[in-house]
Amino acid sequence: MILKYYLDTSVFGGYYDDEFQVFTKLLFEKIVDEKIRIIYSELTENELDNAPERVKSFIKKLPADLIDFVEITQESFDLANQYIVGKVVGKTSNDDCVHIA
Repeated sequence: MILKYYLDTSVFGGYYDDEFQVFTKLLFEKIVDEKIRIIYSELTENELDNAPERVKSFIKKLPADLIDFVEITQESFDLANQYIVGKVVGKTSNDDCVHIA
């Protein structure tokens, strides 16, 4: 069984971040070795539009057949709002709550 991981924007950027690079590269090795599938959302896709070119180029090189895309639904926005109102996640951005939802 292949594991599925939802990746937000920071994980892709972590590939080039000195602090997270070692573990992020190990994660992406497992993805390329087909041990992990990537799930990402249209929110991540939109955020990646503003990413550095090397991050965008890196993403384009990933095997497309190991990537699942999910749309953000109204239910996701509603749940994210409930997280904020209920102070489930503490002080954070609305987008972070949408990623969690």
